[in-house]
Amino acid sequence: MGSFSIWHWLIVLVIVIVVFGTKKLKNVGSDLGSAVKGFKDGMKDGSSSDPVAPAQQVSNSAKAQDANTVDVEAKTRS
Repeated sequence: MGSFSIWHWLIVLVIVIVVFGTKKLKNVGSDLGSAVKGFKDGMKDGSSSDPVAPAQQVSNSAKAQDANTVDVEAKTRS
């Protein structure tokens, strides 16, 4: 039950290609590769010279993409 023959894997591969298509699989592969490369670069540059907080980076990029967003600041309850 745990071991599959090569024919089982070929049938699974054909079904995946039929369902997703080769173009979508190529895009997923390239996206995954660029994500891994970005992660490795981030690990190398762990202490970069630009000390911008991640929350500020996200809010700045969100402002540039959507003009309908409202910028608010969360406050803690005392």
